[in-house]
Amino acid sequence: MNGIKLQDRLYLGLGRSARTIGRSADAYRPQGPFAPLDPTNRFLRLPATFVSAKGNPARTVAYGEALWHGIFDGSYTRVGDYLVMSAGIFFVASQAPLLPILCVRTNRTISVARPNMQSATADNAYGGYTAGQSSILMTNWPASVLGENRSSASATNLPTDQTIPYWEICMPAQAGITVSPGDIVTDDLGRTAIVAGSELTDLGWRISAKMATT
Repeated sequence: MNGIKLQDRLYLGLGRSARTIGRSADAYRPQGPFAPLDPTNRFLRLPATFVSAKGNPARTVAYGEALWHGIFDGSYTRVGDYLVMSAGIFFVASQAPLLPILCVRTNRTISVARPNMQSATADNAYGGYTAGQSSILMTNWPASVLGENRSSASATNLPTDQTIPYWEICMPAQAGITVSPGDIVTDDLGRTAIVAGSELTDLGWRISAKMATT
């Protein structure tokens, strides 16, 4: 019981700090795998601000750092909620008792689809997949999409070939949805990547995807 009261006091203190130094943010709670920032999912407006998760508020956040500490009243939010404000779009990754609220800053909006298996083996003129042959799993999800420190070579091995980059994607988990190797990820820039590996962690999905090239 004392732990619960202490947690409430902590959130109250964060809320007071946010009212002093924060800005207004709209909170959204996804209700399914499609369009989590649909206006019908907005449930609250609250003051919020975000600081580097590295623990030094005087330090400028460097490239490739997606984790931030959220300063706002966490009594109203839960893991998987989105906070949208002028500083960007964040999702709540962790609200562990008596610890800072860990959030991920998003920079892209992605959708995930799963290619359907070919039902016939002898009559298919084309053995690959097209957009019409895939099942949509998730659409319009703000996510952190950063370049991984690795790449691969093209299988054609031509002198003009460029290396193929990998993405590291962090996004909230959604009940009933599993992201698996082979799934197709598209983003708001029109790029496409193939999921090479996926891990469901306490902080949500951590996905490695190989960018598709033509």
